[in-house]
Amino acid sequence: MKEHILPSIRITAVSILMLMVVYPALILGIAQIAPANGKGETVTLDNKVVGYKLEGQYFSDDKYFWSRPSAAAYNAAGSSGSNKGPTNPDYLKQVQDRADSFLVHNPGIKKEDIPSDLVTASGSGLDPDISVAAAKVQVKRIAAIRKINAATIDGLIEKQIGQPLLGVMGTTRINVLAINIELDKLK
Repeated sequence: MKEHILPSIRITAVSILMLMVVYPALILGIAQIAPANGKGETVTLDNKVVGYKLEGQYFSDDKYFWSRPSAAAYNAAGSSGSNKGPTNPDYLKQVQDRADSFLVHNPGIKKEDIPSDLVTASGSGLDPDISVAAAKVQVKRIAAIRKINAATIDGLIEKQIGQPLLGVMGTTRINVLAINIELDKLK
């Protein structure tokens, strides 16, 4: 019995030390060299914090680019996906409702022209970006409401395109908060 208990106690002590002291200290150290010391990069406008650079926010006003839907209701404390499979009836209804809502607010767009990232939530539920296609499909609505030339908004999109990490990891994208701030600057 002694030959099993002592190794078990040692393994438990080492595990506690590694998982409750060493690992958290390592992560804290890495966070200290990250931008904003791991506290999140805030976006300010007129000396007021209006959001976070890497956290999705809800935009539903027709004069703005809409964000990607969130399975977590844009709550960083509850970050998660929906965990519903692609054949789940509730999930399919939710996607259909999002598509129907998008079509109501964007007349002239066909259902098949809606990019998937405008009707499906990301895995984290907090994706701050949309695809370039998702931004471009919203131009007509925004231009009409703001009474701005669509070409001006297209130019804004081109300036806001974020490139893949190291040129190969990921896809081109548009940060919704950043482009909406720039959109408000247009007059």
